[in-house]
Amino acid sequence: MKDLTQGNIPKQIFYFTLPMLIGNVFQQLYNTVDSIVIGKFEGTEALAAVGSSFPIIFLLVALLMGITMGATILVSQYFGAKDFRMVKKTVTTTYIFLFFASLLTTIIGLTFSSNILLFLNTPPSVLPLAQTYLNIMFIGMVSMFGYNAISAILRGVGDSKTPLIFLIISSVINILLDLLFVGVFRWGVAGVAWATIIAQTSSFIFGLYYLRKNNSILYVSLKDLTFDKGIFAKSLKIGIPTGIQQTLFSLGMLAVQRMVNSFGEITMAAYTAAGRIDSFAIMPFMNFGTAISTFVGQNIGANKLHRVKKGYLTTVLMTTVTAAFVTITLYFLGEPLIKLFDSNPDVINIGLRKIRIVSTFYILIGIMFVTLGVIRGAGDAFVPMIISILTLWLIRIPVASLLIPYLGSDGIWWSFPIGWAVGIVLSLGYYSTGRWKNKAVIKHKPLVEVDEDDSEFKMEVATNAR
Repeated sequence: MKDLTQGNIPKQIFYFTLPMLIGNVFQQLYNTVDSIVIGKFEGTEALAAVGSSFPIIFLLVALLMGITMGATILVSQYFGAKDFRMVKKTVTTTYIFLFFASLLTTIIGLTFSSNILLFLNTPPSVLPLAQTYLNIMFIGMVSMFGYNAISAILRGVGDSKTPLIFLIISSVINILLDLLFVGVFRWGVAGVAWATIIAQTSSFIFGLYYLRKNNSILYVSLKDLTFDKGIFAKSLKIGIPTGIQQTLFSLGMLAVQRMVNSFGEITMAAYTAAGRIDSFAIMPFMNFGTAISTFVGQNIGANKLHRVKKGYLTTVLMTTVTAAFVTITLYFLGEPLIKLFDSNPDVINIGLRKIRIVSTFYILIGIMFVTLGVIRGAGDAFVPMIISILTLWLIRIPVASLLIPYLGSDGIWWSFPIGWAVGIVLSLGYYSTGRWKNKAVIKHKPLVEVDEDDSEFKMEVATNAR
């Protein structure tokens, strides 16, 4: 556990973000290695099947993971206030909810996977493979939710290093099993799906073992399991807007996937390859957003709002430098990276177009993630939800539909930065109002805690006192 309410702000944010970033790199290896192995051993159709399945899985888990984010914010604020009893109650309530919710997700996924794929205009050549992959992935929902819950709660108390260890172990397992199941046993898409499930289950088991041995506050035995309706209501208040946002985002991904599918399996494969690379590229921005949320949550819980602005500006600077580096790197290395997935020249050309168009504007999505992270960390999840709805459904998808007749698949790629541009204007506009500062779960009297090294803040307190 790490207390983010005191100490050097840039160092805290950087060293809290770094393990999450490394961990997410390994987590993305699940999907990326799956795609590389399946593309090399089984071909373009199998690669398209695995890629077109991901938005469906994301849709079914999005709402629940949003609610988990609500629990993370609660944990960070209670931990910042040193109320460990409420931290424990939040953890047990979250575990119980996610267990039953994951079972329901499995049932829904297995029942409707075929219907969803048909709705998405999945080509007949890809449909059986995609359904096989999906059905196997749904079997592992309990383990996936369990691991993500443990990781989110650990991040809420400032521990981003431990989840990294779990991910490294499980990623190595996943890679080895991919090569065994697909390269040796030739199980095709079923092989990469089973490899992912086994690896995720390993992460979950390692997480439970670690909590039992090392963290009495977060570890929950069967006798400790209690469901607190009050805490659950608070989690829903914060988490449902985020969950709705994630759900609408995933529906938007499905709408985009449907557009991509209309161009055939070559464009589907290119979109899959470029999308995997894109997932790695935007990971630092997502991690900065998550880090600043935890940082803001703890400092608001500790009644130290003066540290929040410093943390935000520091994170924006880190994000800007990172975006410039990632954009330049992908511009020169985009082609060889796509070749890792598929050597088809048409796949390479289409995928490279997507990467070069989208990566040029990473700075927009980076600052938007960080700004919305501050707002969520304060407990205000409603406005980020509205901004996401507007930028995706009223900007990106309509723009893609309008541009496709003129630009072909490039019209889809250009809709991404246009949506981000609108999103960053709305995010910065709301941040500047300061209304998000009044949304904290834990209420305090006017600020009295002063950072001894913060002369600017001391002047502000003195002015307010007069």
